[in-house]
Order: sequence, then structure tokens, then C-alpha cells
Amino acid sequence: MTEDDPVATDDLLTIGAFAARARLSAKALRLYDRLGLLAPAYVDELTGYRYYRSDQVERARLVALLRQLDMPLARVAEIVEAVGTDGALAAERLAAYWAGAEERFASQRALVAYLRGRLTGRDPAMDAMNATDGRNSSNGTDGTGGTNAPDGAYGTFVVETVDTAEQVVLTQSRHLLVDELPTWIGASLGRLEEGAAVCGGTAGAPFVVYHSEVSLESDGPAESCVPVADPDAARRWAAEQGRARGAGVRVEPARRLAYARITKAQVAYPQIAAAFEAVERWIAARGLEVVGPCREVYFADWDAAGPEDPVCDVAFPVAS
Repeated sequence: MTEDDPVATDDLLTIGAFAARARLSAKALRLYDRLGLLAPAYVDELTGYRYYRSDQVERARLVALLRQLDMPLARVAEIVEAVGTDGALAAERLAAYWAGAEERFASQRALVAYLRGRLTGRDPAMDAMNATDGRNSSNGTDGTGGTNAPDGAYGTFVVETVDTAEQVVLTQSRHLLVDELPTWIGASLGRLEEGAAVCGGTAGAPFVVYHSEVSLESDGPAESCVPVADPDAARRWAAEQGRARGAGVRVEPARRLAYARITKAQVAYPQIAAAFEAVERWIAARGLEVVGPCREVYFADWDAAGPEDPVCDVAFPVAS
């Protein structure tokens, strides 16, 4: 008998016969064995030949299908192991993996759009500006124009302006690099919202101000801000507990903001850079002046939002 002989002996299948039945290659089966995903039922000690049971075919096909999703082998192992004892758990693990994959794909799609624009040297925002300039807005902004990409190849960034009122905000600042931002933003805004709960509640969308560049090399600082309804209570809270939490309170002045609304997928770095650049170009084209640090305004429930849902405005304070 040879290792690739398709004849079954003693209710076992040779690796060649099993591979044919599972529609996999013998090489793939050897890899799955080495990684602990699918061990042979029997290995001949003298010849080293591998033998499989026919009831292992379904597992082999499942492993192959999961790998077609570009699933890491460790995640494949978690799902395959759960199948034998809890199919519902296996399905939940698959769903969790795919939800993360869809978010990653959406983020990568936004990055490709951004890079295509950079590589071609074209500016779809400016291409579309003249066609959209002067149209009235229906969402309370001043309707001074937009920057829709003409063919959708680069995504869409509509730049508008809005006037904001003076606000009292609880704040927390930190020097950090861009890879630390996602965790810190969520944690710091969460702490400030807890403080706002005893200060009459939140009185507007939380936002993050970048007082200097935050990138792979530059560490800001960044400042998380949560508007509060009761200024006096906010000052008491900051005096009593803010110092221990590294938080404070200040007045955010009334401003005119030029902003672009982006999706959850576009918030990721460096995709978000495309939106900031679109706003900067829009400001420069109209002869406006940037009069304060840029910011991200988070107006939606981040956890409940999907990759394509709008969650954030990237903005610059401006004056004519």
C-alpha cells in the first residue's frame, strides 16, 4: 500500500482517498494536521502513512470553507472545536469574526479611496465644488457648498459650516500617539460622561480637540471634552474629583465650524486624514481662516453603529 493509494483498509481511508472525498489536497491535510486542526485517525509508525475515518470528511470541509473567509487558523480552531459540542456557539463565533471582517473591509475600502486620490494627484473634492457651490442646505447649516466626489471613486466628503454656542465642558488631556487614540478616546469620554451625569447631564455631543498633531511620530496633546448642563456643578465636580481623575473644566467659546461628516469606517487612521484634508481644502478655497485646533465631534452611539453609519464630524473653527 502506498500513502496515496485510494483504497480503504480496516474502515480507514488513506490520505489520498480522504483528500479526494473531502475535495482537499494531501498537502492541505498535512498542514491541518501539523496545526492541530484535523489530526489523522491513525498514523502507521513504520511507514508514517496517515489514515482518516470517513466521518472526518465534514470537519475537513468545514476547515477549508472557513479558510476561504481568510480566517486566521487560531479562529478556525475555536469554531471547529465548538462544532462538536455547541453548534450555536460555533455560529456565534463565526458571526463575531465576520462582523469584525466587514468593519475591516469598510475601513480598507475607505483607505483605498483615499490612496487612489493621493496617487493620481486628482482632487475630487475641488472638482465637484463648483457644481455644488451655493446650494442651500436642509440640515441647519449655512449651505455654502459641498465637496461630493463626482464619480464615487474616492468616497464622498460634503463640507459645510455650522455655528455652535458657548459651552461649559469637562475635559481630560493627554500626550499620546495615534495608535493609542482609539482606546483613550473611548475611556476618557466615558469617564467624563460619568462626571457629566452628576452635573446636570450632557448638554451636547462629546468631542476631541487636537492641540497639536497626533500621528505615529507626534503626540499631541489631545483633549476629550463633554459639554455639561450645569456649569456650577461642573466646577464643583472638577474641584472635588477632577484632579484625581486628571480632568478639568473650561469654557468652549462659540465658534463657526467647517466640517465633514464621516462614517465609522472612515474614523480609522489614516483614512480620517482624507476628510481632514477635504475640509482644509474647502476652507482655503473660500479664503477662510482657521482660528483654532481641529476636532472630532462624536454625535452617534459608537457601539451601536455599523461601519457605514455616520458617527463623527471632523471640523476646524473658521473665521472669514
